[in-house]
Amino acid sequence: MAETPRSFVPAAGRDWLLPLYDPLQRILGTAEIHRQIIDRATLRDDHRVLDIGCGTGTLVITLARMHPEVDVVAIDPDPKALARARRKAERAGVAVRFDQGFADALPYEDGGFDRVLSSFMFHHLPPEAKASTLLEVRRVLRPGGRLHLVDFGAGHGGGHAGGHGWLTRLLHASESPRDDRRERVPDAVTRAMSQAGFEDVREIDHRRMVFAAVTHVRGRSPGRRE
Repeated sequence: MAETPRSFVPAAGRDWLLPLYDPLQRILGTAEIHRQIIDRATLRDDHRVLDIGCGTGTLVITLARMHPEVDVVAIDPDPKALARARRKAERAGVAVRFDQGFADALPYEDGGFDRVLSSFMFHHLPPEAKASTLLEVRRVLRPGGRLHLVDFGAGHGGGHAGGHGWLTRLLHASESPRDDRRERVPDAVTRAMSQAGFEDVREIDHRRMVFAAVTHVRGRSPGRRE
């Protein structure tokens, strides 16, 4: 019996919005956030990096430009976004391997990566996929490797409502809220990462951008520190 294809949320929330996705990212300043993720990942030339939910590839193309000696791999379930990402990488003249697949079933060997990055993807996932994704990320990280996860997050002073801002409502109008409204998004993410076995889990940045509040959480795979 043929296997039923898995559903997924397209990179821009809806297929028809995909051509607008990169222009909106430029207007709203996500390039600065991507550079900060890369800077905080403290990459070396011998590192191998995986971006989960890479979308149209903006983060990994920036990474490959900044660190041309790093081995860069990216994965996303959306074939249309991946096609766009491959074209962008070719135009930029950078080497990035783009794979089609899901973050909760990564087609990679155990301990194959020094860093895993996630940018504005985690909120797409239902709770069970969030847990399995974090377990998969921990599996493919080398001992002492790190996950850097950036996503929308509610402000420190208030509840969850409104924290995602108008950009999320535009790009993800077909989705229902995934997170517990009684818990700040950063707290929910750090708790989930700790439950998945990550160590030294901490929120290292939280800021309000034009479009939404954004949080950056980091965790380390158990084992020898670098």
